[in-house]
Amino acid sequence: MVPNAPTRPPGGTTPMTTTKKARVSLNLPASLKTAAEGYARRDGVSLNQFIAMALAEKIGAQGAATFFAERARGGSAAAAIAFLRSAPDVPPEDQDAFAP
Repeated sequence: MVPNAPTRPPGGTTPMTTTKKARVSLNLPASLKTAAEGYARRDGVSLNQFIAMALAEKIGAQGAATFFAERARGGSAAAAIAFLRSAPDVPPEDQDAFAP
């Protein structure tokens, strides 16, 4: 778990598209800026939009990691293994089977 990380995204469940905008001055290594510009160009978006999306993805990943860490705290590996062992030994349903 990351120290001082929020347990849920700031602002609760408000979509990012409806939140107020904030201006940030950012100093990047030239190589990182060049790479980001290339990906932004490839995706057909501005550098600003690309950086905002990349930051949103990172925050989402951190939130997921925190969620699963908190969820795992109440769990037990022995109980999980016992649960999995109790599953019936039957073939998967058609929609769940691997294609040959």
